[in-house]
Amino acid sequence: MINQQFAQDVLDGLSSTPKTLSSKYFYNKKGDALFQQIMALDEYYLTRAEYAIFDRYKKDWLTLFQNTGKPFQLIEFGAGDCYKTKVLLDAFTETKSDFQYVPIDISKNILEVLEADLTERYPNLDIQPVNNDYFKALEELDKNTTHRKVILFLGSNIGNFTDEQAIAFLSEVKQRLSKDDLILIGVDLKKKPETILAAYNDKKGVTRDFNLNVLHRINDELGGDFQVENFMHSPIYDPLTGEARSYLVTTKAQTVRIDALEQSFEFEAWEAIHTEISRKYSLNQLEDLAEKAGFAETKHFFDEQKYFVDTIWRR
Repeated sequence: MINQQFAQDVLDGLSSTPKTLSSKYFYNKKGDALFQQIMALDEYYLTRAEYAIFDRYKKDWLTLFQNTGKPFQLIEFGAGDCYKTKVLLDAFTETKSDFQYVPIDISKNILEVLEADLTERYPNLDIQPVNNDYFKALEELDKNTTHRKVILFLGSNIGNFTDEQAIAFLSEVKQRLSKDDLILIGVDLKKKPETILAAYNDKKGVTRDFNLNVLHRINDELGGDFQVENFMHSPIYDPLTGEARSYLVTTKAQTVRIDALEQSFEFEAWEAIHTEISRKYSLNQLEDLAEKAGFAETKHFFDEQKYFVDTIWRR
């Protein structure tokens, strides 16, 4: 069965100028496996930095999450394999804390793998997986009124949004939170440009394969005839805007047919498809974002190199 939303997004993206494809479609069984490889790469400092923050502050955060005396709901947008969050789950289950874990992810495959893993690892943990994208999953925030909500938005996923999208998303989250609820956001900070660019252009080419996977998905699921070998992964970093941007660039003029769309698309030689933005923030920009979205910033938590920050906000 054709994913109609995928088909519509591909049609809209390849019909636009410049052409675009959403990074959320990197993720299927193959894409999930590639992203696990990316997180283990030497160049990809983001996961290691945030993991270190979690490990260092897990007890402090548990004290904070429990300080109302109510059970809490740990709601993670873009949960993936829950690698970093397991640091918290280990600590929280060890102390028999009263909480529920709600992993949200667009990939049905990764959620099924995650639920099986967590059920085996934490037999008594209340797990409520949600298969949806960020904006549609916001409705889940209205379903539980007995628990304090603690929203996790990790891995610098906020950097995948434009400023307007980030403010819109965070503002909507805020509207669905009570005064004691919290949001913990992981954010990649501005740093040496070469360090940032290397994280999206690793020597092994794993990130390249991850980016190209969206073309494989179109071929497999929508009947496309992309000659994937005729496209190259091309990332750039702009230290002025803090944007790391990824593109797929065609190395030759070509026509691509997508049967599910009953349409062909023309590509000029060296034409680019924009696939992803990974924004890096300064602390001033981050605090400005919190203010515009209607949050009060409470505290920043850094790794030793100050490459990354996890910041906790409340309404």
